[in-house]
Amino acid sequence: MSKLKVGVIGCGSIAKYRHLPEYAANEHVEIVAVCDIIEDRVNEFAEEYNAKAYTDYKKLLADDSIDVISVCLPNYLHAPASIAASNAGKHVLVEKPMATSREEAEAMIEAAKESGKKLMIGHNQRFVSSHEKAKEIIASGEIGKVYSFRTAFGHPGPEGWSVDGRDSWFFNKEEAFIGAMGDLGVHKTDLMRYILGEEFVEVASFVETNAKEDTDIDDNAVCILKSETGIIGTLAASWAYTAGQDNSTVIYGEKAIIRLEDDPNYSLIVQYTNGEVVKYELGAIQTNDEGGQHTSHVIDSFVSAIVNDTDVSVPGEEGMKSLQVVLSALESNETKKIVKI
Repeated sequence: MSKLKVGVIGCGSIAKYRHLPEYAANEHVEIVAVCDIIEDRVNEFAEEYNAKAYTDYKKLLADDSIDVISVCLPNYLHAPASIAASNAGKHVLVEKPMATSREEAEAMIEAAKESGKKLMIGHNQRFVSSHEKAKEIIASGEIGKVYSFRTAFGHPGPEGWSVDGRDSWFFNKEEAFIGAMGDLGVHKTDLMRYILGEEFVEVASFVETNAKEDTDIDDNAVCILKSETGIIGTLAASWAYTAGQDNSTVIYGEKAIIRLEDDPNYSLIVQYTNGEVVKYELGAIQTNDEGGQHTSHVIDSFVSAIVNDTDVSVPGEEGMKSLQVVLSALESNETKKIVKI
């Protein structure tokens, strides 16, 4: 079988550390095109990956030989670029949050359906070994009824990660739409839906801008979530964890407590009510600190679904449900009311 031809739109940090090297490492694909509005940047990647450089993604999409597109653009461009790629008959992998509104997300799902091509959302936390194991443990009934949880994702801010530093689109409301909640919070709404295997039905939140100056984008958010069976928990998303990263989740069940990414040595610890403690040494979670040396598994999963013509692991519908929790949290903060999802 000939290799799938890939085009990557947007050559910022997520493309540099995740999409491009992971496509390059996959035997089923060949990177043939890269696109970025900054010419020097795109030329550098074109040279590195022996690909054609574009500064206009519409011109890239006009190339009929390209099978697969990764959309690694600022949030406000996720929907238009994904829809255009689907309409051009390409399979699409888009970064999270998939869109800036429910209407956009629905339009993206519809465009992919009409094209008969795949749409996947890059929610990499689902592929973390400890998270997959926790889902399995909960689904097996081993910890009994789940009562509560707390989950957090925070770091000092995107200026340390983004290729453009403090001038990054992350701090421009028109381009980013949401700050820490879109960048980090949506990871955790998706993760908790995945691990618990349930939808959230209500949310209350405080979403603030109190850590970053000269921006109107949120940098600190705390949400209270309630699931359909009555599990309640907190979700924190922050760009103000100034001395390091927190990517931990704790799940409180009837027969045990599960601690995920909460210990420097063990990515999963299960503390049973009978006093027994089981510690799992699983693969480390991917962080931005090491320049993405751990694979995210997102690209491999996406490529595998195309090659084998199977369902993608994080379809548009899943991305939309995770986005909806974030949109409802923003509404709760504005209205100062608990919002039904």
